[in-house]
Amino acid sequence: MSGHADLDSRRSWTRLLVTLVAAVTGNVGMWAVISALPGIAADFEASRAMASLPYAATMLGFGAGNFLIGRLVDRHGMARVLAVVGVGLGLAYFAAAQSPSVMVLSLWQLVIGFGTGACFAPLIADISQWFLKRRGLAVAIAASGNYLAGAVWPVALDWVGGGAGWRWDYSALALVSVVILVPISFALRTRVDAGAIAVSEAQAAARAGQTGLSPRQLQWALGIAGIGCCVAMAMPQVHIVALCVDMGFGAAVGREMLSLMLLGGVASRVLSGVIADRIGGVRTLLLGSVLQCIALVLYLPAGGLVSLYAVSLVFGLSQGGIVPSYAVIVREYLPAREAGSRTGFVILMTLIGMAFGGWLSGWIYDQTGSYALAFWNGIAWNAMNIAIIGTLFLRTRARGRAVPAL
Repeated sequence: MSGHADLDSRRSWTRLLVTLVAAVTGNVGMWAVISALPGIAADFEASRAMASLPYAATMLGFGAGNFLIGRLVDRHGMARVLAVVGVGLGLAYFAAAQSPSVMVLSLWQLVIGFGTGACFAPLIADISQWFLKRRGLAVAIAASGNYLAGAVWPVALDWVGGGAGWRWDYSALALVSVVILVPISFALRTRVDAGAIAVSEAQAAARAGQTGLSPRQLQWALGIAGIGCCVAMAMPQVHIVALCVDMGFGAAVGREMLSLMLLGGVASRVLSGVIADRIGGVRTLLLGSVLQCIALVLYLPAGGLVSLYAVSLVFGLSQGGIVPSYAVIVREYLPAREAGSRTGFVILMTLIGMAFGGWLSGWIYDQTGSYALAFWNGIAWNAMNIAIIGTLFLRTRARGRAVPAL
């Protein structure tokens, strides 16, 4: 079996476009709270660690949503789930805008994160079913919606709202979620043919023997590695706006720097997708992890505005392809019919890393008065990730010599 009519077809690419629009709209829930962090701290007179709690709650909800909603998509399809999520996000944003305290906001951010989870791993898993030869590129484009959401929406809301504040932004996002996500869900009603699933599963089964691990063992190895890389990733992504405020550059500059970082991540994700289609997900993930570690080291001597812009771009270009590579590996080595739940589990673990890393960086800042040790903490966690993925690479390389090419 070398292919199927539903795979890599015109219908596949059309669905990818719709998926990208849904991802750009739905994933803003992950970034809105980052952009609002200085405003939240000022509004509630909170410490940096306390003001980071809504983000941590968002990541925990996001992770749970990726996993649990992924299981629902495996059973009921993407369209029904996305329509319900669009309405739910609208209600949650509106309620969050009325929050009287950090703790209440954190609870609503947990709900927002859960709904936002539908627009990452489940969408990625869904679109991965429609591609075989260009699966890496398709996954990368769908995953880029997450970064595009962070690059576009905070700046757009600032421009439209005239700096009205984070509560106005959340009210606007309540309307956007319902108006865009609910109608677009109807374009995702078609499900991939069973024959296409069979083709994908045949190739995954042939590759699985290369790892020497059971599906459960591989899933957990990827999950633990994901925690390591994302504790490291969270330091610049979560605290770059606050870092710029501390250095006297202002929150607006910090948001621009975050947008630049995320736009670099979009380019990195697309490029990593092309690379993954050529050399596989494991090698692509190892490459991205090493480059991210180098970028984190470069933050340490950066003290000026120009150097911070430059390093933020380098960081974005380095790490953007990491998380999509986990989804590619899941689809390369694990059963296609369980793509939603297995991809969701691995993404859940990466988001636990993001949540913990975002809070831990804020805590380290509160204890030391600077982010220097927080960057070193990220570098150490990144090293753990490299060790795990490096071991997986060596195992697949050694065993792969005995496995016939597909």
